Amino acid sequence: MSLKGKVAVVTGASRGVGRGIALQLGEAGATVYVTGRDPTNRKVDPKLPTLEKTAKEITQRGGEGIPVYVDHTDDAQVKALFEKVVSENDGQLDILVNNAFSALYTSAENLTTPFWETEPELWDTYNNVGLRGYYVSSLYAARLFVKNARGGLIVNVSSKGAEQYIFNVPYGVGKAAVDRLTADTAHELKPHKVTVVSLWPGGVQNEVILNLVNQAPEERQKTFKGLLNQAETTEYAGKAVVALATDSKALDKTGKALRTTRLGKEYGFKDIDGRDGEDYIIISLEALKREKL
Repeated sequence: MSLKGKVAVVTGASRGVGRGIALQLGEAGATVYVTGRDPTNRKVDPKLPTLEKTAKEITQRGGEGIPVYVDHTDDAQVKALFEKVVSENDGQLDILVNNAFSALYTSAENLTTPFWETEPELWDTYNNVGLRGYYVSSLYAARLFVKNARGGLIVNVSSKGAEQYIFNVPYGVGKAAVDRLTADTAHELKPHKVTVVSLWPGGVQNEVILNLVNQAPEERQKTFKGLLNQAETTEYAGKAVVALATDSKALDKTGKALRTTRLGKEYGFKDIDGRDGEDYIIISLEALKREKL
């Protein structure tokens, strides 16, 4: 319970890496506000986890999970989220994890399409909830960190797409910009002892891709399940965040992009299934599309 008494916000925590990070923060004892879109009047796959399930499991693991429906394209809703955190915790906030991203399915649909054959709004699909959303949440969190003068931690979930072509142009440019956001906000916040890092998970066994694979023809499932077995669980990134949040020298890393696997080696943590973690592999949505999954 190394984070008992700490307050965290994790955006985009219904499933995937956001859910995994939130669960590990809860297991370490933190109070964790988790955000996701309101499922009302929206088609939701019943086989996928929900925001309420994430919050409930956080509490079961020893933390306190608090679900908050937030549309991260709406600045007023984001502002209201941080006002809620302030009012319910005497102004305390210790950790922000920016993870909300709305373009996973869009990635699969546009992998083989050159950018000039797509519509301009594809950029917004990738980078409004992602890049811009990270900026807005960081702004409100930074105001609290600076006011409270107790330091803090901001983790921006990014990817190797920041330095290497993955998926498509809006994705890669957005991730590179996330890492630039990390570097520049870290520069301004370092005098206030606030650590800001980008986190690069490797290939991840996220629920959406697992669901796609399980729906594939049986003869194709073996290939993709073998690939998934080489990927991180969604909670491996969570172990990385907990390690950073409990490191008294984390400020030495501020402004940097950090791979989950390298942090695992540095801090000595393993994945929840006992593996040391694999070097970065892409659970390729391009391959899924090519195989018509």
